[in-house]
Amino acid sequence: MVFILPALIGFAAFYLYPTIRGFYFSLTQYNLLGTPKFIGFANFSKLFADQLFWNALWVTVEYVLINIGFQTVLAVGLAVLMDRLTKSTLLRGALLLPWLISNVIAAMLWFWLLDYQIGLVNQVIEFFGGNPTAFFGDERFAIPTIALVNVWRHMGYTALLVFAGLQTVPKYVYEAASIDGSSEWNSFWQITLPLLRPVLAMVLVLTVTGSFQVFDTVAVTTRGGPVNVTRVIQYYIFQKAFGEGQFGYASALSVILFLIVGVLATAQLRLLRSGESDLA
Repeated sequence: MVFILPALIGFAAFYLYPTIRGFYFSLTQYNLLGTPKFIGFANFSKLFADQLFWNALWVTVEYVLINIGFQTVLAVGLAVLMDRLTKSTLLRGALLLPWLISNVIAAMLWFWLLDYQIGLVNQVIEFFGGNPTAFFGDERFAIPTIALVNVWRHMGYTALLVFAGLQTVPKYVYEAASIDGSSEWNSFWQITLPLLRPVLAMVLVLTVTGSFQVFDTVAVTTRGGPVNVTRVIQYYIFQKAFGEGQFGYASALSVILFLIVGVLATAQLRLLRSGESDLA
């Protein structure tokens, strides 16, 4: 008990207490300048009639689907390549370099590279005869661009998590499959993926939860534009709280986000049977 006491104190002070206080504020009308006024579930009634909330939620879901889809596929592919083709610690460590860059710096880097007028990417496109694209300014490309920027930043770290899971798969399983005539492709689908299920469950919970919290990339690039197409729910909460001073309503939005992420995480763990292993 003594050994976990520092962690418990930190958890209570920085997670548990703010969470409980956030739930309380969601039931109040509060703007920081006065005393919170208890109004019951009025904020939630207002929330369900708020079209901007539903737009923000849909934009966030779109971002999560693109980010998680590409990130998971690329991370698994990189992990398998690392496992089969290289033993270089230096190369494996290099995959972490984008993840070591802060979100703000990574966002600003790509914001410059993809700039419509002076961006290197558009200059290359023009060199090969194409037309420049407003990656962050076009309604069709803004959210996919933000999602792929974060895929670039996080896929190396996710690949290392999957790679660690690959180390738990016994080599004799592949040897037996090879003797039976199984191809590399079949072994991947019939052996690797099923045995990676507990690791993939953990990875998906972490990445989905993190994706629903996207904020800084939007804040330093599009700021919710153009025309709300990148106004993710975290940025909407920030605007309501610090832009409009509606801390009670922003807390209600946060509670809904908390419940959505909690339900998704629980469903993922149950559907993927994270506590079971086919090696048992």
